[in-house]
Amino acid sequence: MNPPRSADVVTTTRPANGRSSHTVRRRSEVALADERAVGNRVALARARPSATVSLSLRSLVGADADVLADRDFRLLLLASLISPMGASVVSPVVESLAGPYGVSATEVALLLSAFTAPGIVCIPLSGVLADRYGRKPVLSAGLALFGLAGVALTLTTDFRVALTLTTDFRVALALRLLQGVGYTGIGPILITATGDLFSGARESTAQGVRFTVVGVSLTVFPFLAGLLVAVAWQFPFALYAAALPVAAVVWLLFEESADLDDEESAGGDEPPADDGATDADEESPGGVRALLALASRPRVAATLLGRAIPGFLWFAFLTYNSIVVVRLLGGSPGAAGALVAVASVSSAAATTQAGRLTARFGRPLPTFAALVVGAAGLAGLALAPSVPVALAAGVPVGAGFAVSLTLYRSAITGLAADELRGGLVSLGESVGRVGSTGAPVAMGAVVGLLTDPLGYDAAVRSVSLAVAAGVVVAGGALIAVAERGAGSATGPAPTAGDD
Repeated sequence: MNPPRSADVVTTTRPANGRSSHTVRRRSEVALADERAVGNRVALARARPSATVSLSLRSLVGADADVLADRDFRLLLLASLISPMGASVVSPVVESLAGPYGVSATEVALLLSAFTAPGIVCIPLSGVLADRYGRKPVLSAGLALFGLAGVALTLTTDFRVALTLTTDFRVALALRLLQGVGYTGIGPILITATGDLFSGARESTAQGVRFTVVGVSLTVFPFLAGLLVAVAWQFPFALYAAALPVAAVVWLLFEESADLDDEESAGGDEPPADDGATDADEESPGGVRALLALASRPRVAATLLGRAIPGFLWFAFLTYNSIVVVRLLGGSPGAAGALVAVASVSSAAATTQAGRLTARFGRPLPTFAALVVGAAGLAGLALAPSVPVALAAGVPVGAGFAVSLTLYRSAITGLAADELRGGLVSLGESVGRVGSTGAPVAMGAVVGLLTDPLGYDAAVRSVSLAVAAGVVVAGGALIAVAERGAGSATGPAPTAGDD
């Protein structure tokens, strides 16, 4: 008789060897248990690396670290590496481009303005298109246009062509202008699509992770551009080619939210409150009139206006950090660059905690606290007696800017149902562009007025302190208005993160 296998069920009452059947069964079960234990140990050993990674992500990001398991979100993170390249690749090579283009460095800086200008008008349009036709086609087209127009910059040494201006000043949509149009289909759509995938604290976590990826891009690509321009002035623009395979991957693999294709569920869990909109507005919920009706509600309007404050704070810092470090404190341009790097690293690290803050405290309190922290950093920079103190001030500036921006973006995505979300997010990004553009202009004008009576150094410090105070006052007031108007907002019911 063959001995029973570990998984056999013994049915004989007494084997030839005289041992009872229950003894054979017991040893059989022990052997089976041993095999299972060995299998469990092997499985545990195989799973341990992924479990360790999961624990590491959870300890860094919080309980909602599993947002990274979503394939569509990982595709959005891939596209997020491209989104900040429009300015970050050009900014470090402005001086190096003056010779090839035969213009001054000041004129080369117009390449940045030509890129940002289309956003004020085109970002809302891209949002409406995304609501009508879906996120994927707008995002893929934006990435493709961004990449093609950027790579085309390597093919010309005519500065007028690079700026897309003809000799008779007719505006032509090409190169940097076209690239700016392409961007309007990238940045705002990434925010909107993230809001489609997640809600509440999970959405705040996802937006924070996405912002961290943006920070990685801001660290890597400017460094590469600085290396490449030493080889040939055209080479930094070749980095824009990275957008093309990303566009293809997004087009092939990204899956639209099912709710975007389901008109019956487009209104969210609750019907929108009566806002006096006409029947025509309701019949075309993705249209401009419906979007404007939503944006006119107190809570939504206050949140949209608040979206400009983080950008104003950040560009106030970017505009005057080098003036404070180099002119007021006698530091080097390298030290000024280090200050920006410190702020960027701080911003990338801080946004990983956005989901935890929202889950524990809601959204309004952390948003206001982040504005206070950022304003304190700007004030610290204005009052810094030495370069090391100025470098330390970059930490709260970066953290406050990044967290407040992330939470404002998260709040805006939660204020509209699916069919209006893209338009509202795009409108918010346009308002943010206004704040970013207005900071250097407004501060420069006031510094100019105060220079004669106070002196330049005192004027810069005074205006920076005034901006810091204004950020706290205006930010707090708009958050208070938004909370008082919470009952009049439309779209999905507020989540725990909105409390």
